[in-house]
Amino acid sequence: MNDSAILKQGYWRLVWRQFRKNGLAMAGLAVILCLFAVALLAPFLAHSRPIHLVKDGRTYWFANLIDYPELIEVDFVTWTPGDGERVLRPPVPFGPLDDNVLHRLEPPVWARGAQEDGTEVDNGPFRHWLGTDDRGRDVLSRLIWGTRISMSIGFVAVGISALIGVVFGALAGYYGGKVDMVILRLIEIVMCFPSFFLILTLMAFLPPSIWNIMVAIGLLGWTGIARLVRGEFLRLRESDFATAARATGLHDGWIIFRHLLPNALAPVWVSATFGVAGAILTESGLSFLGFGVPPPAASWGEVLKQSQTYITYAWWLVTFPGAAIFITVTAFNLVGEGLRDAMDPRLRQ
Repeated sequence: MNDSAILKQGYWRLVWRQFRKNGLAMAGLAVILCLFAVALLAPFLAHSRPIHLVKDGRTYWFANLIDYPELIEVDFVTWTPGDGERVLRPPVPFGPLDDNVLHRLEPPVWARGAQEDGTEVDNGPFRHWLGTDDRGRDVLSRLIWGTRISMSIGFVAVGISALIGVVFGALAGYYGGKVDMVILRLIEIVMCFPSFFLILTLMAFLPPSIWNIMVAIGLLGWTGIARLVRGEFLRLRESDFATAARATGLHDGWIIFRHLLPNALAPVWVSATFGVAGAILTESGLSFLGFGVPPPAASWGEVLKQSQTYITYAWWLVTFPGAAIFITVTAFNLVGEGLRDAMDPRLRQ
């Protein structure tokens, strides 16, 4: 496709048209959109309190979001509506922190008979579709709420990495010389250390917190983006429009962020997509080792961690969170591959 056609249609429209031709990338994008929906709608998908309730002559809306004082003492897992009372529950009527030792390590409802002692399982009025953990908490509910944690950590950590990487890469590529040399040496020093073990060391000295995980991953994951942005700026700084901007007396900061940076962000989007997958995988590994999201918060890695003790018979504790991590990371990698191919001008027809 010639340059006039690209200018007529717009660069990102051409990228999207090329991206849609990749079936695997579109499948990965569909999975990511579903994960976003699950993360945003978690209170409406898995919660012990109802969405709508008519009780004792009063109507309550969104009890799963609003703490009504008169409903605090009500156990909605065992409560059943009487005459004139109605209730609309989430599809999974268990919260991620609702424990019940009487139902600990129950297998999925469709795999009954897999208990250690061989006894029949009484799930009460509701069913645990993916089983329970060692404290009787519903695994499906914890996976749904864990989606929110994993997606948040992935995107916030990559946002921190992208911000640092873009700034350092832009400065190194635009000014060159000693600035470029100092920043390159800094990049090489950071890259000398295995990132996962360095993050693990930092988390060993920091108090357990989701924000500390985000910051640790973000502070150590910027080097790849910085190198990409530096390469783009080295190519763009001698272009005609950059030379014209300098000739008009524009400030360097304006030239960097207004003229050069928008033209250098294409590879950053690809790297950021892969970075989200890496951040989610890193958080899961940290939680699995006990240095990640502090319990009792719902995390895929935290659920997976419990499988170390009960893996011989509680197979669902490793299968379902492991599948969630695998599907999510694979989806982001497929989208990253699709973006990289779509942005390659050699593949445009």
